Amino acid sequence: MASAAAPAFRQSSLDSSSGGPAALNSPKPVSVKELLDSSTNSSTAIPTNYNTSSFLNEPAASEPDEQESIPVIDFGLLTSPDPNQRSQAVQELTKACEEWGFFLLVNHGVPENLMKETVEACDRFLNQTMEEKLKFAGRDVWEPIRFGTSIDIKVAANCFLWRDFLKLFVHPHFNAPTKPEGLSEVLQEYSKRTRQVVQELLRGISEGLGMERGFIEKAMNFESGFQLFAANLYPPCPQPELAMGIPAHADHGLLTILIQNGVDGLQIQHKGKWFSVKPIPNSLVVNTADQLDIFTNGKYKSIMHRAVVNSKSARMSIAVAHGPSLDTEVSPSPELMEKEGRPAVFKPMKYKEYMELQQTKPTPGVPCSELIRIRTP
Repeated sequence: MASAAAPAFRQSSLDSSSGGPAALNSPKPVSVKELLDSSTNSSTAIPTNYNTSSFLNEPAASEPDEQESIPVIDFGLLTSPDPNQRSQAVQELTKACEEWGFFLLVNHGVPENLMKETVEACDRFLNQTMEEKLKFAGRDVWEPIRFGTSIDIKVAANCFLWRDFLKLFVHPHFNAPTKPEGLSEVLQEYSKRTRQVVQELLRGISEGLGMERGFIEKAMNFESGFQLFAANLYPPCPQPELAMGIPAHADHGLLTILIQNGVDGLQIQHKGKWFSVKPIPNSLVVNTADQLDIFTNGKYKSIMHRAVVNSKSARMSIAVAHGPSLDTEVSPSPELMEKEGRPAVFKPMKYKEYMELQQTKPTPGVPCSELIRIRTP
């Protein structure tokens, strides 16, 4: 997506109680993109209901030490027939999961052109007319195809996020819009390829835990696991220091895979500090998520991360979350608890119920897994 200068906003005739620029209001859902497209006057202040700075109050990111950069895992070595190469890759994967919860995956086998086509296809969908996109608008999180915008995602009373999105359920049943032409076919192939990658990663993670290769797959019913495809568009923002694309959160599944359009915006928390992730070209960004945290009894932690916005370029990110089957009850593994000699630190809960809990009781800056953590007297 090409860079663009930060656009101006038109102001509403309604006064802002804060004394700043008036907030924009609309009788119908308005995407951030449409908000930008409708801006005509010289004001460069964002609407007050997009200013999340006082509510979220998240610290700025810093650069990591040179000796401490996000791990890089070579998928080719992880799947190598050479036992020595595979053993080394499993060790590196284990260390990445234990110490970071995030890593860059190279030589993963997902074609570069497919990654590019996936980003471009989602860009085309999110740049369609509102009339076309609103065919899939809704607030029910269990809609298999859902277009949404910051208007629908409040982080506080009358406070919205600076993004538009398309969310699809792509496994065990694939769902996608038929327009624009070619979108469904590209997204189905990309979803299939990323699922194959995650399956191999889970096998490597299982080995790193000292278990058989199919240990996590079997326990999580991965064959019928839930796979969620999310395309996020973050248009240029005139005041990026006041707005937020997605606030600090942890993902609900087992592993999430992310690609983007070359515009940075992902930030992760490591050892109490925030810093930006700058992916290697054609790599996949992978992070451990809540269900893996729960299943490993806290050994592989689900890491907080966020999406920030900028004033110059639109950012497109594609996140594919891979989880257990929806009816799987996830709890700390008895085998791993015995192996580690630790009692359970999480209560059991079905994956679908966990996802609903995350939607209904979000606490900014706090993982949902804390709600089911067992508190010792």
